[in-house]
Amino acid sequence: MTQGQARELYQAAVNCPPGGRIVEIGSFRGRSTIVLAMAASAGTEIVAIDPHAGNDRGPQELDGYAAAAGDDHVMFESNLAAAGIRDRVTHIREFSDRAHQLVDGEIDVLYVDGAHRYGPASADIRHWGARVKQGGALLVHDSFSSIGVTGAIMRVLLVHDTFRYVGRSRSLAVYRAGAEGGRMRNAFVQLAQLPWFVKNVATKVLLTIGVGRLLSKLGRTPPEWPY
Repeated sequence: MTQGQARELYQAAVNCPPGGRIVEIGSFRGRSTIVLAMAASAGTEIVAIDPHAGNDRGPQELDGYAAAAGDDHVMFESNLAAAGIRDRVTHIREFSDRAHQLVDGEIDVLYVDGAHRYGPASADIRHWGARVKQGGALLVHDSFSSIGVTGAIMRVLLVHDTFRYVGRSRSLAVYRAGAEGGRMRNAFVQLAQLPWFVKNVATKVLLTIGVGRLLSKLGRTPPEWPY
């Protein structure tokens, strides 16, 4: 999460009406949770959904990280306590598709940073997004960077009836429910992000096949894994 992305999350939480609800899907070790909780007004309900189960943990960490996920959960709890906001956050340690029945009502701010595969990402955006109030915010991380998340955006949000693309801070895309703007314009401004997506995917491919290690041996600085 970059400083610009933290500012977007902070502003979304500031704009959440008093007594509203913020839901985060994919909390990892709690950095984004802390930003949201510190920005939200008193009385705002903050729900963090993350199973800390060891799958979809990060880039190329799809399964088999149960021990690391246990550490993530401990760090999540510790970080929230250190920030002084643990009592403001309801943590649901469950997969997002199983957590709907544990969260009642509509949502004012929804931050999606869960599983990056196409199926789960589509389900999160579609089903949790359907609960965002008119005027509410939807923020999606790893947009136009992850293949699965970008595919989900193209399928669910490209010509959406309600959500309008507002902009992005690198890979954090911001949408507004009920914002003005026609479908064609909404599709065009999202499609305009695809060259940046292609660049990110190309960088990932090069790093995967070892170009980064080769550059390091040659004394060059390899590119970072893009987000």
